[in-house]
Amino acid sequence: MDMKKRVSLELRSRNPAEIAELVVDNSRSGDGEVDGLSEDFQQLEFLSMVNVGLSSLSKLPALPKLRKLELSDNNLSGSLETLSEKCPNLIYLNLSGNKIKELSTVEALQSLKSLVSLDLFNCEITSLEDYRDSVFSLLPQVTFLDGFDHEDNEAPDSEAEDEDEDGEEGAGPTGDYDDEDDEEEDEDGSEGGEVGRSLLAPRGDQEDEEDSAEEEEEEEVQAGLQGQKRKRDVDDEDEEDEDDDDEDD
Repeated sequence: MDMKKRVSLELRSRNPAEIAELVVDNSRSGDGEVDGLSEDFQQLEFLSMVNVGLSSLSKLPALPKLRKLELSDNNLSGSLETLSEKCPNLIYLNLSGNKIKELSTVEALQSLKSLVSLDLFNCEITSLEDYRDSVFSLLPQVTFLDGFDHEDNEAPDSEAEDEDEDGEEGAGPTGDYDDEDDEEEDEDGSEGGEVGRSLLAPRGDQEDEEDSAEEEEEEEVQAGLQGQKRKRDVDDEDEEDEDDDDEDD
């Protein structure tokens, strides 16, 4: 598929001015030139044109917001000065697998003051003596060359960082949900605890209550017995009085 048609398909009827990322890898450029892109892509921040047969960048439109450009596995051997003119805010540039042989070709990138990462892996220039020291000296703004800094520390993985950020955002609701569950469990536990304490009262307390009930019953029985006794005493006294009266008669 040619690059112009691929760009059209990637748009999906959207306005080019709204596009921030565009990938046209493995399409075919017309005559080795950038095709299908225009200055309407003013919001474009990421552009990938891997293995599209590019031999020149002369027709690359001005993309002032472009920060990351993938151009690996093409046929570029020069014309890098176009990048300084058209994409002045580039931070990451991948030129691996191209036909770049001389340091003078890379010198054209000196005007890219924001350039942090440059990849020239599998280009002939990497076979030059003191290649890395020479490039770092020529482009002091570059921190990472072919994925490593001047002290051979590996560059951070930008994709992994993006995944970490998404994971942190997704963790928020999960934490809130767990807290709510914990609160509900605490509430249920407190209510259940009160019931449990009443049902599982110490045996001694229950015995005390039973003893108190038994004592009350005994007191009631004794009170009843005493009442009956007093009644019998009164009856006996009445009978004695009657007997005395009969004797007097």
